[in-house]
Amino acid sequence: MLVACGLRNSHFIRFPELRPGGPGYPAGRDNTSILPLEWLFCKVKNLAGSHFMPASDATSRFSDRVENYIRYRPGYPPAVLQVLQNECGFLPTHVVADIASGTGIWTRMLLEHGNPVFAIEPNADMRQAGERLLAEFPKFISVAGKAEETTLPGASVDFVTSAQAAHWFDRDVARREFGRILRPGGWLVLIWNERVIDTTLFLREYEQMLLTYGTDYEKVRHERTTDAVNEFYDPKPFEQRVFPLRQEFDYPGLEGRLLSSSYAPRPGHPDHEPMLKELRRLFDEHARHGRVAFDYKTRIYFGRL
Repeated sequence: MLVACGLRNSHFIRFPELRPGGPGYPAGRDNTSILPLEWLFCKVKNLAGSHFMPASDATSRFSDRVENYIRYRPGYPPAVLQVLQNECGFLPTHVVADIASGTGIWTRMLLEHGNPVFAIEPNADMRQAGERLLAEFPKFISVAGKAEETTLPGASVDFVTSAQAAHWFDRDVARREFGRILRPGGWLVLIWNERVIDTTLFLREYEQMLLTYGTDYEKVRHERTTDAVNEFYDPKPFEQRVFPLRQEFDYPGLEGRLLSSSYAPRPGHPDHEPMLKELRRLFDEHARHGRVAFDYKTRIYFGRL
């Protein structure tokens, strides 16, 4: 594993060989990868994301949520990688820039596929969490950068990917940057786990709870960006695939999943305790055998830039 604070002046990088038979990522019974906190070598306090909003807010709004993020955010179906292999000719030799890589849930899948990966993450605490969790992979390179300024050399990667993050980007600026760092014929891949909000009474009431107590839920929910995803590709064509995903929780897991979201009011906010009280009511009313389920549509968009 290599760590880079910026690569604008870099012209050449040699990647060591991957160790054969590396361990697979943990997977729950619902095909959702959950990385245990014990994988962290020391406690990580903060994290962040990146969005087309004031830069300081975009990069820091996930601070203090890293532990819940690692424990309770869903992974991605293996079918996503199969789409890239079948439709984009994705090979382990392709160099990937994973934008807003965070704690590395998607990055890990790329590394286990054998790819060299530049993990671009703007928030120091989230980036450090990814470095600890992915330290076993010699082709993992951590970079302090953002979608709009990756610091990578021009024409240096074959794929640009971003999972669960592109709704934060300044789309016009990020698209120009992706075009700069991609080699000719390179691919842009955008992925979201879109939570289903209306297929069960529990999910409908959970959605209403977020609308009632979320600090800016309607403003930042990523589904707004998936409706405008063409802005990342125009005028080039792109394709979409959709896969089902399910995540099950006991009550501590449900609470952790909620608190991993940037729009959930933090402790001390006047809506924090009322929100948790409502969450407890929803769980007690709808749990079956001590568990409730989130259903997702995993959407993958891919096209050449």
